[in-house]
Amino acid sequence: MNPKAGSTWLLAALAVLVTVAAACGSTSTPSATSKGTITVAGFNFPESSILAELYGQELAHGGYTVNYKLLLGTREVISPAIQSGQIDLYPGYAATDLEFYNKGAGEASGDPVATTAKLNTHLQPLGLVALDPSAAVDQNAFAVTKATQSKYNLTKLSDLAPIGNQLVLGAGPECPTRPFCQPGLEKTYGIHFKAFTPLDTDGPLTRAAFKNGSIQVGLVFSSDADLGQLGLVVLQDDKQLENADNVVPILRQAVASSDVKTLLNSIDSKLTTADLVTMNSQVELLHQDADAVARAYLQQHNYFS
Repeated sequence: MNPKAGSTWLLAALAVLVTVAAACGSTSTPSATSKGTITVAGFNFPESSILAELYGQELAHGGYTVNYKLLLGTREVISPAIQSGQIDLYPGYAATDLEFYNKGAGEASGDPVATTAKLNTHLQPLGLVALDPSAAVDQNAFAVTKATQSKYNLTKLSDLAPIGNQLVLGAGPECPTRPFCQPGLEKTYGIHFKAFTPLDTDGPLTRAAFKNGSIQVGLVFSSDADLGQLGLVVLQDDKQLENADNVVPILRQAVASSDVKTLLNSIDSKLTTADLVTMNSQVELLHQDADAVARAYLQQHNYFS
């Protein structure tokens, strides 16, 4: 599970309230008469700010007054805030949110539609709803260099099965015992590597090992900002080994009108993982502001025309 979307279970209720109250917020108000006010929150990492801005700016363009509480914190902060009505909406991740709200019951799968449906069975009693999952996903993934991709004509994980015994896998030291890492690659795809090198989980050691050629396959996150800069290509998880951490808006049922749903689903119907990688790189590597990056994306995709 992607630690960017993970949780820690250590925050007390008082800390939740203090954090929500102290969170930095801003407001986007449409020029026409407002249809209502919606407060959009985000987790404490840049990708979540970008997604919150995408949703918020589309809602503002649609006639709503939008307040932002970006970088609000982990799910232990955001979940109580949305249940209490202090916020109305946040960009979630289907599988991780499901396993948060079901307290780790293991219901998530690689199917984003089924995973979102199960998520909604847990959200409904809380007065919340998850909308349509997008194609954009931020989850564990396995990458190769462009040179390795070209040499073996690789596009998906299944392509590794015939040539895995020529390649070295690099990942965190827990990979040989984790069902979504080496054992999963063996069981689901029949991939048996030449060797395994313990490194870190999507960190500098993995990147250095790609660069010096000591590994050919490495564990990354699918929406990492620096994939293109590093010349890495994520292989398609064509047999859905990883749980479906597709981006999905989660909001209070009280604000989930048909109009709001239509506006938010219009974002998710077009958003791709490649879009996430591009926008993440603009914010994290080029140091652009999340609101400007989101606005440019919406303009380029004719949301504001």
